[in-house]
Amino acid sequence: MNASTITGRPGTAVPPRSDYVPVRNPAQWVAAAVGLIILAWIVSLILVNPNLDFGTVLSNITNEMILEGLLRTFQLTIVSMLIGTVLGVIIACARISNNRLMNGLANLYIWFFRGVPLLVQILIWGNFALLFPNLGVGIPFTDVMFFDVPTNSVITVFVASILALSLHEAAYMAEVVRGGLQGVDQGQEEAAKALGMSGPRIMMRIVLPQALRMIIPPTGNQLISLLKASALVSVIAGGELMTVANDIGAISYKTLELLAVATFWYLVIVTVLSVAQKFLEKRMSRGARR
Repeated sequence: MNASTITGRPGTAVPPRSDYVPVRNPAQWVAAAVGLIILAWIVSLILVNPNLDFGTVLSNITNEMILEGLLRTFQLTIVSMLIGTVLGVIIACARISNNRLMNGLANLYIWFFRGVPLLVQILIWGNFALLFPNLGVGIPFTDVMFFDVPTNSVITVFVASILALSLHEAAYMAEVVRGGLQGVDQGQEEAAKALGMSGPRIMMRIVLPQALRMIIPPTGNQLISLLKASALVSVIAGGELMTVANDIGAISYKTLELLAVATFWYLVIVTVLSVAQKFLEKRMSRGARR
């Protein structure tokens, strides 16, 4: 069999086969070695530090109060993420709508809740009773009230934490969802309209499935960020992991050890979420060309 038979083009010779040999870069090995040495040095400084009692750290990792605080952290994160995502989708739809009023309100919401630090929002909701001692239903602009209740009985510490985290998260999720929806080729929607598909059906069958590939990665990042941001609830004694760790550390005078316990659990949770995010991204990207 000659070269013309192999290539299908007469007169074209097949180049000789050559094995690819990657270019060696000694600088990478040197940088890796230096990085490992620095990491080992930092770890050794921590392990041999006499001011850190690892016995206290190990004994408190499975402390019942710590595990209860960890459960509260999960509750805050999951509930706030669900509420924030639903609100974010609604705000994103308003953000890309042609209605100027809805668009303006969506922009105002995003501007406010992204502009005010989360710590300030938590403190405002935690002290909401100072602004409005009672909550009730009545006739606006009059003193007529049908019924009212003390604010602290409605907006408890847990509710205040949920309100602050979810409203803050909704502003960021709105931009994540908006970016995913607008990232879908407009020609897809136009083709679906030409086939006679309705707007909601186009969104559910055409736009949203494609947008999910762009929405899921930043949503996973937002979930991890929200999990860590839940530690800020400790300023109003929210009962989550950081609050419990601070309380135990203050009583036992082992502040650093309890912070190490909290760090351990945060790293474990973030690692699990990161693995789950990679698995979900891989599953959602099946059939997509890279």
